[in-house]
Amino acid sequence: MCGIAGEIHFDGTPVDIQALARMNERQQARGPDGQGLNVSDRFGFGHRRLKIMDLSDAAQQPMFDPALGLGVVFNGAVYNHVELRHELEAKGYRFFSTGDTEVLLKAYHAWGNDFVKRLNGMFAFAIWDRASGRVLLGRDRLGIKPMYLAPLPGGLRFASSLPALLAAGGVDTAIDPVGLHHYLSLHAIVPPPHTLLRGVRKLAPGTLLQIEADGTTEEHRFWTLSYERDGADEARSFDEWREMLLDGLRAAVKRRLVADVPVGALLSGGVDSSLIVGLMVEAGVRDLRTYNVGFEDVGGEKGNEFEYADIVAQRFGTTHERIFVPEAELLRRLPEAIGAMSEPMVSHDCIGFYLLSEAVSRHSKVVQSGQGADEVFGGYHWYPRLQGSQNPVADYMAAFCDRDHADMGELLREPWLGDDHTGRFVADRLTAAGASDPVDQALRLDTTVMLVDDPVKRVDNMTMAFGLEARVPFLDHELVELAARIPARHKLAGGGKGILKEAARRVIPSEVIDRPKGYFPVPALKHLKGQVLESVRDALSSRAARERGLFQAAYVDRLLADPSAHLTPLRGSKLWQLGLLELWLQKHLT
Repeated sequence: MCGIAGEIHFDGTPVDIQALARMNERQQARGPDGQGLNVSDRFGFGHRRLKIMDLSDAAQQPMFDPALGLGVVFNGAVYNHVELRHELEAKGYRFFSTGDTEVLLKAYHAWGNDFVKRLNGMFAFAIWDRASGRVLLGRDRLGIKPMYLAPLPGGLRFASSLPALLAAGGVDTAIDPVGLHHYLSLHAIVPPPHTLLRGVRKLAPGTLLQIEADGTTEEHRFWTLSYERDGADEARSFDEWREMLLDGLRAAVKRRLVADVPVGALLSGGVDSSLIVGLMVEAGVRDLRTYNVGFEDVGGEKGNEFEYADIVAQRFGTTHERIFVPEAELLRRLPEAIGAMSEPMVSHDCIGFYLLSEAVSRHSKVVQSGQGADEVFGGYHWYPRLQGSQNPVADYMAAFCDRDHADMGELLREPWLGDDHTGRFVADRLTAAGASDPVDQALRLDTTVMLVDDPVKRVDNMTMAFGLEARVPFLDHELVELAARIPARHKLAGGGKGILKEAARRVIPSEVIDRPKGYFPVPALKHLKGQVLESVRDALSSRAARERGLFQAAYVDRLLADPSAHLTPLRGSKLWQLGLLELWLQKHLT
């Protein structure tokens, strides 16, 4: 897990070494263990290293193989790198390091662009060919690792974080109207290729971008998720699916134990993280460190699930740490968490995850985490509502979207409104080939889009703010493909995630499974009060906000008049969404 950056020119202009160095420095937290630059006349690459696999200097990046004439910068982890190494050695390749980075170079040389289909892991990379001047950028199937792009006159920059591109300079920071529409509609999610800034784009998950020396580009999607099933899949019993799922989970967790440092686990006390802990111990992990974060109880709302995490920790004999965060500490550190966001994220989990990551990083460099299970296995409340739906687009948007286009018309000033970009996007994604059942359509959209730019991005940003690598077994692409074949009725059984819960019974205590799902909002963010409310009010009334001219004053005044009254269908604060956007813009653009 690291930070990568690069600058590529097509017009003969030399690389701006200082700009490249600034990008590298801005990503220091992602890779505190080392750094490097590799610069030629027309392209340059930077890397910040977090030592997880092959702790020696032989695995330093940027890595260049003079025999092959190929170089690479790589962020992530390839869990099957040992198997690939053996296959490549049988072809005659020889290795000078023992980690996964060099495997990418040899695999690309051996198999061309299709090498990426052989990788099991999370990754974003740039590979360059010295002879041809070609550069290949790639991002993993489920977008676990980020890749931001910024065009230059006669060139292109890329980085693992959006603020790194801003540090390089020369970015068009005008607001992107499409990105703004998505942000305000999709619970702060901005799907690729857009971001909130007109001058920054994201490489889509499961995508390669090949860049020739003359600037010609070709984008190729190397992975898509299909929910089509054959007769055998439909006929297979619940019990058979449960056993297949359990086998798939065991494989996914075991893969993510590949490291040259100990692997810990984030243990919330819910089914998903508890199952991961159980499977890690089952796989032979000894002296497992587990971590749980909790907050104050406020207004009758419980702030932690310590007792459930304790049950699991005691059952499996882990070295368990409770991390209690007072509300005052949450609010005091909130600006830091906003500073760690590559894009504004409204989830209350961000600040909690930020402080959890800080505490965990004192003892662990790698953890497994339970993100993704709700999207992959049907854990959210809107999936049952879509069963048998005659209008999946309308029903999904009513359950998920923060605003419809009419509400957007009341909020946005001209010329920011434009067309119903989000409605068109959701309709296109839901009705695309490969999923015909409305529940499957929603699961696919959430797994391949909403998950990527909300929980997954949140985990990457907050953990990497402290040089902590988080691995997500539920997003193992083979497991996700298996889950897509399981009929929706098995996922929705038992109030949601039925098939996953029944698989979990073979591993973890039932009292962790048979209880209400927990969610711990930060009260000051959910209801907007005190210091946070004043920060939002100041941001939205600031000179910078007035000059941006995004929002209609009457709409903002209505929200400010009663901050707790205006909630989204997902129970988020509409005012916090606007305030966070302005706070993020002021943090990163000034």
